Amino acid sequence: MGSLFVLIKYLGGAYLILLGIRLCTSKSKNVETQEVVKSSLISSFLTGLLITLGDQKATLFYLGFFPAFVDISKISYFDTGIIITITTVAVGGVKLGYAFMADRARLLISSKITKGINIAAGCVMIAVGVFLVTKA
Repeated sequence: MGSLFVLIKYLGGAYLILLGIRLCTSKSKNVETQEVVKSSLISSFLTGLLITLGDQKATLFYLGFFPAFVDISKISYFDTGIIITITTVAVGGVKLGYAFMADRARLLISSKITKGINIAAGCVMIAVGVFLVTKA
């Protein structure tokens, strides 16, 4: 299967190069001209919940540490509710902070800065793609 993995490396490198070129040549959109799509609060909540629950790394991380701090054989239903509440507030609070900062950053960053960030990110993607292709 070694030759298959070499092919996957070539395809991955080519894909990164393609994405980098597309990112470098993309047009930056002006914030004032972008249309903001309004959605209901419940729709936004459910979307965020499903995205968070779909992140298996975070779930496995919490499940891995859980037995180190809590004796699972002595947990009651009330304790389970408290743990769920604390986890929800901790994870949700961090994600709310990220969302707030992203919203504010969107208003502060001009289209020139966005274009520069896109070019820098595109160049990094192209460099990684070239590295993968040359090392394959």
